[in-house]
Amino acid sequence: QVQLVESGGGLVQAGGSLRLSCVASRRTFSGYPMGWFRQADGKEREFVAAVSWSGSTYYADSVKGRFTISRDNAKNTVYLQMNSLKPEDTAIYTCARGRTVVAGRDLTSPYEYSYWGQGTQVTVSS
Repeated sequence: QVQLVESGGGLVQAGGSLRLSCVASRRTFSGYPMGWFRQADGKEREFVAAVSWSGSTYYADSVKGRFTISRDNAKNTVYLQMNSLKPEDTAIYTCARGRTVVAGRDLTSPYEYSYWGQGTQVTVSS
């Protein structure tokens, strides 16, 4: 069974930092790209960041320079380090596993992901 379990969310003041983690089963993780998406109240889900199996990274313009995605393939874990947080970063953050090991996909699209975690709430107060 495919499982993605996020942790690390919480309440933080503007300007603060949080580190999200997403642990996957080995069979789920190995070879696949991983992504983070977020959804704020009343808004559509949006792409945040993605990392390929080889380590190439992709970011939404809104988080570029503030967020860093990384993965530890030995631990089947993907991380999202979030610095200089803003109130507009408040959302439920969800990790996802790519639907194929084939490279060159548009990892900013939610349609390129086939498994999703339950999400973790991030709230940034002003």
